[in-house]
Amino acid sequence: MPETADRKDDHIRIIEEEDVETAGTGFADIELIHEALPEIHRDEVDTTTTLFGSEVAAPIVIESMTGGHPNTTKINRALAEAAQRTNVAMGVGSQRAGLELDDEELLESYTVVREVAPDAVLYGNIGAAQLLEYDLEAVEEAVEMIDADAMAIHLNFLQEAVQPEGDVDARGCLAEIERVADGLSVPVVVKETGNGISGSTAQRLADAGVDAIDVAGQGGTTWSGIESYRAAAVGDDRREQVGKLFRAWGIPTAVSTLEATAAHDCVIASGGVRSGLDVAKAIALGARAGGLAKPFLRPAGQGADAVTELIETLTLELETAMFVTGSDSIDDLRDTEYVVSGRTKEYLEQRR
Repeated sequence: MPETADRKDDHIRIIEEEDVETAGTGFADIELIHEALPEIHRDEVDTTTTLFGSEVAAPIVIESMTGGHPNTTKINRALAEAAQRTNVAMGVGSQRAGLELDDEELLESYTVVREVAPDAVLYGNIGAAQLLEYDLEAVEEAVEMIDADAMAIHLNFLQEAVQPEGDVDARGCLAEIERVADGLSVPVVVKETGNGISGSTAQRLADAGVDAIDVAGQGGTTWSGIESYRAAAVGDDRREQVGKLFRAWGIPTAVSTLEATAAHDCVIASGGVRSGLDVAKAIALGARAGGLAKPFLRPAGQGADAVTELIETLTLELETAMFVTGSDSIDDLRDTEYVVSGRTKEYLEQRR
């Protein structure tokens, strides 16, 4: 099995078996103001919203996780089937392996998502570093691979720096992102992978014409930690230690969400989002949706029913938060009152 595909399998195994979770999203410091007289009917709370030009039933995104190894086909099938049933958005993992390797079994780990989710909002995924190698036609090939409704360009340079075989040339990526945003046939989302996006970087991306920003802030799965485990497995002690040192590096998700929404109108908050209440808090901070990855992984191994059950639970939690803040729509929730305290308040004050 080629190196890129083996790496995908390593990632899933490590996430399932090792401690790769960090705290510090900032959501614990965000409190929504309770409305004792909501004056709305609980059953009429409307969670529908629009992402990438399509209506979804709830502002919940199954974040990009995997693909590129035959072992991941089952996972992506279950996630996509659940996305189809519940009408939420879903992304696939990096499609680099699908573009560069001539392997039908491997390709199926991506194409399966559209096969089982003909109506769901699906987005593709390619690394910013790979844009230095790919022309627009190659990115369109990634779109066509899953008949994507949007394309995510992921920023994962800390992960690459720790990865023994990492790509650490970040020169010229912004210009390439602008090129793709200008010429691609579908909307372009730029997403981090667990370390957050600052307000100034969000502004640069907005100026480059991207259609959405997924902050993927600090808190939740640590890719630096994952690569530390991989480095240890091949005896690379130096990179193992670097991965540990930067395990909790980044901008907390709540902070990154607030900063990004000041620069761009379409922000997805991910990075340690673990409940429908976290999604509600993210939307109150200005996000359009909240995204989760790791919480879906174990259910995906059990099948589409388990994934569907988790989505329904998250939606119920979100609806409850909307009801007790007097928000009968997602637009209302974006305007609801909140209080910021603790480390997040201090962080924001220092940033301002």
